[in-house]
Amino acid sequence: MTGIQEESFLNDLGLSLEQAWQLLREGSTDRHSPLHTPVVATVTTSGTPSQRIMVLRSADQQSRDLRFNCDARGGKSADIDENAAVSVLCYHPEAKVQLRLSGTALVRSTGSEADAAWEEASLYGQRCYLADPAPGSPVGAPTSGLDPAIEGVKPTPEQVRPARANFAILLVEVQTIEWLYLAHTGHRRARFDWNEAAQEWKSTWLVP
Repeated sequence: MTGIQEESFLNDLGLSLEQAWQLLREGSTDRHSPLHTPVVATVTTSGTPSQRIMVLRSADQQSRDLRFNCDARGGKSADIDENAAVSVLCYHPEAKVQLRLSGTALVRSTGSEADAAWEEASLYGQRCYLADPAPGSPVGAPTSGLDPAIEGVKPTPEQVRPARANFAILLVEVQTIEWLYLAHTGHRRARFDWNEAAQEWKSTWLVP
């Protein structure tokens, strides 16, 4: 982990927010970062919470967007169609920081951003979207959902091309960030709420 030192952000709201986004950016590019695989929670169509680990693909501080890849046929897509509210939870043991983010999400399967994300994915990653039937479907026996011909081998571009129809990106527009820093001298906790009218973050300290 690189960047802002403890003595700087410990008592500075602005630097605490900057550190949060720095950790998210690192998580989106470094597969060894604990923030590379946060927990993403949605509300199901029956009103119950649903959580899963997802791979963070990008974190844009300016737009406040987090991007994940997903299968357009999966349950999370139906959840978001019904209720766009989502939360994202991540913890970085080395940095001693927990981030709880909430906002609204959308699933996009077409357009330049989805196309670019598909092209960025490895052939192994693209292969995941060939599962048939769709993820979460009940089956009578253990299965990966993949054709045995492509299990355990690197697929060709031609083999994964049909998977593009099932591929989508999940975009989370972050509206609230709760930042918790665990310090032996005394923890710190802060909340940042996006003010759309003022186009800025409203920040406050909280009791840890």
